[in-house]
Amino acid sequence: MNSEIILSILMGIGLSAASGFRIFIPFLVLSIASYTGNISLADSFSWIGTLPALVTFGAATLIEIAGFYIPWIDNLLDTIASPAAVVAGIILTASVVTGMSPLLTWSLAIIAGGGIAGTIQALTGLTRATSSLTTGGLGNPAVSTVESGSSLTLSAIALFIPLIAEVSPILLSLTRL
Repeated sequence: MNSEIILSILMGIGLSAASGFRIFIPFLVLSIASYTGNISLADSFSWIGTLPALVTFGAATLIEIAGFYIPWIDNLLDTIASPAAVVAGIILTASVVTGMSPLLTWSLAIIAGGGIAGTIQALTGLTRATSSLTTGGLGNPAVSTVESGSSLTLSAIALFIPLIAEVSPILLSLTRL
């Protein structure tokens, strides 16, 4: 397996993990990266890098983030987000993994992408439920802020670490000159 495939797998898993915190932030970040030509998507997912998708993901991200700051609505959103995060993780992984057979790509997307997204979403739902019970919902905005920041950070790392992994050998070789 070549390094490009490995990096795309890591990118997909990282984006899927980010969707466990917030569903639309990783889609927005991936859409921006694809729209600007910085990331190549699998052919059947090129729609993610279009202007209509970019606008839609931007609006959905704002609505999702705002919804998690409304007490008790945030708990309802967690209920909806649990199955949606699994689907998002699958789509995110499948959209960036290229160079493999469709069977391997979709197996990886379902098991790794959906699995990590679902696991993180379950943990964030448990955290929010605990916060709601122990603080009467007053601590939930802090939880929401950490979740949104974690999603954005993981999304950025997933996209830029593979880039750093590709550029670092070049930089290291230049330092030897």
